[in-house]
Amino acid sequence: MAMPALPVKKPGWVDEFRAFVMRGNVVDLAVGIVIGAAFTGIVNSLVKDIINPLIGLLIGGIDFTNVFVTLRGKVFPTLAAAQHAGAVTLNVGVFVNAIIQFLIVSFAIFWVVKAISKMHKPPPPAPPGPKAEDILIEIRDILAKETH
Repeated sequence: MAMPALPVKKPGWVDEFRAFVMRGNVVDLAVGIVIGAAFTGIVNSLVKDIINPLIGLLIGGIDFTNVFVTLRGKVFPTLAAAQHAGAVTLNVGVFVNAIIQFLIVSFAIFWVVKAISKMHKPPPPAPPGPKAEDILIEIRDILAKETH
């Protein structure tokens, strides 16, 4: 003889959590994060492979990734060599790269939001309804007709 199934009560927060996850804002945020991660690769390449070499060329061939200060240990020709040797370094060039990447991403997001805002036209304003004074006058006139 089989035992009857015990009723399992679903916690109240399960439905609340499902409603939260399925809200448009959460789904939009998830899509934004995925697209942002993909966009980061493009921006990293743009900064590292195009912008930094151009800036370096304009200011005398400086490679920003190798602008660093050794805080402890001997002096190394490149940041990679210093890191490989375990030297403590202050990575100024890496920080400059991060600032440039931030500015590029900010600029790109600005133009994307601006373009989306132009494409999205606000709905036309609703036609104005009757004024409260007009409604009261109409009610007064109806009441006056009924009493005469």
